[in-house]
Formats: sequence, C-alpha cells, structure tokens
Amino acid sequence: MTKHIVCLTFDFDGISGWIARGQTSPSLISRGEFGPRVGAPRLLALFRKYGIRSSWYVPGHTIETFPDAVKAVVDAGHEIAHHGWTHRPPSSLTREKEEAELVRGNEAIRRISGQYARGYRSPSWDLSPHSVELMLKHGFIYDSSMMGNDYTPYYARRGDVIELEQPAALGKPSALVEMPIHWSTDDSPHFEFMRTAANVRQGLMKAGDVLDNWVNDFLYMRDTMAWGVLTYTCHPFIIGRGHRIMMLERLIKRLKDEGAVFQRMDDTVEEFQRRSQA
Repeated sequence: MTKHIVCLTFDFDGISGWIARGQTSPSLISRGEFGPRVGAPRLLALFRKYGIRSSWYVPGHTIETFPDAVKAVVDAGHEIAHHGWTHRPPSSLTREKEEAELVRGNEAIRRISGQYARGYRSPSWDLSPHSVELMLKHGFIYDSSMMGNDYTPYYARRGDVIELEQPAALGKPSALVEMPIHWSTDDSPHFEFMRTAANVRQGLMKAGDVLDNWVNDFLYMRDTMAWGVLTYTCHPFIIGRGHRIMMLERLIKRLKDEGAVFQRMDDTVEEFQRRSQA
C-alpha cells in the first residue's frame, strides 16, 4: 500500500538548552521562555485547526519548570517523548550519569502524562556508545537521533567498535527502531542566530527558501518510494515566531495537497514494525 508519512516533531527545550551551555543571563533565558509561553500555544492551535497529532521531545527540566505548558501538549493528544533531563548530550556524560538522566526524565514524563516515554531523542543528536543499550534496558521502543537513512526507519546497531587506525567493526541490529532525522529538516540551523565566544551562526534565513527545500524533500520521497517517513524537527521558541509559523502552516497545507499523512512518531514506529515483521 502506497503511503507517505510526515512526522512533525518538536524539541521542547524551554530554557534547559541555554542552562546546559552555561548561558544563564536574563536575555538568553528569555529566548527559551518564548517556547512554553508563546510558541507552544500557537503550535497547539495550528494543529487543532488541521487535526494533526505530533510528537514532542521534552527535557525533564522543561516539564518541571513549565508543567502547565507541557500538560497542554498532553491534553491535546500529542506524544510526549524523552529529551534528557538537563539537555546535556549523552556523549558528554558517563554511563552512570546518562542512565540517571534517562530515569529522572522518564519519571517526570510519567508524572505529567501518566505513562513512560516510548521514544527518545538525544539533546544535540549526539549519542554515546552506551545509549542504545540503555534505551533498551529502560523500555524505549525507538530513538530519533541518527542519520543513517532519510525516509526509511531501521533498527539501530549496538556494539560498534570504531578505531582510527582500523576498519570499523559494525555491531548487530538491535530491537530499537531508529527514526532518522537530519539537520536540513531541522529549523534551528536555518533560523536561529547563535553567538558564542568561538563563533557566530547567522541563521535568520528567509522562511520561503526553507519552505521550498522542505516541500521538495517530501516530493522526492513521494515520487521515489511506495512507503516512507519524513521527519521535520522544530523548536517552539524558533518556529513559533510569526513569519515562521506562517511558513509551517503553508507546509502543512501543501503537503496535505500532495498526499501526506501526518502521524505521531510512536504510531509510525508501530506501523514500521508491522511492515518489517510481515
């Protein structure tokens, strides 16, 4: 059966991303606050208008700092998935600290939504050598942090041995479904201005140019594959700005006209599992 799925996903970082970088000035904190206070309500209203269910990757810090904003996402029928607790990438943590983040974040998700997360997305998309093992240990059915495909989910490997002077020894596929992502379909590198002591990322691209790229990513999938999944990754504090949320609405309307089916990520994972086991 021909089907072309779009997963709209949102990294609901709140202010946790700035804190994790040690950036705690009132100005920077206010940039993160825009997400739960302004961006998220706009997004929820947009999805009500079009009858869309989406997936939100929420740090435990956001849940505990802005519980009403996160509960509104839950009550609207969207998926709440795991995005760390402090928004520190697992690659920067010891195995013990990474596991502690998984557990603490998952308990926050259970308290706000009534169930543990089924999916995980790494802060900064940077997993550790222990991540797949830990996700399986704690009952996750999918991850969305890797880029080994674009339109086809796959089963994440574990046990890779990667050394500079030797050919890579690739591990075996696990039971963890990987829902691939990419920076080209993420709003942050296109739109968000970032200034650090080391560099400046300009961002601030014209929304219409990004829209053109994002539409073409879907059209290529539709024209070349019988069944596929395209994931867009956005952040409420970025995509929630006026001209960008107008772009998101234009994207939704265009993709609907082109035959897209919008689904939550966890529902799409179950569909992929049924197809791969048939």
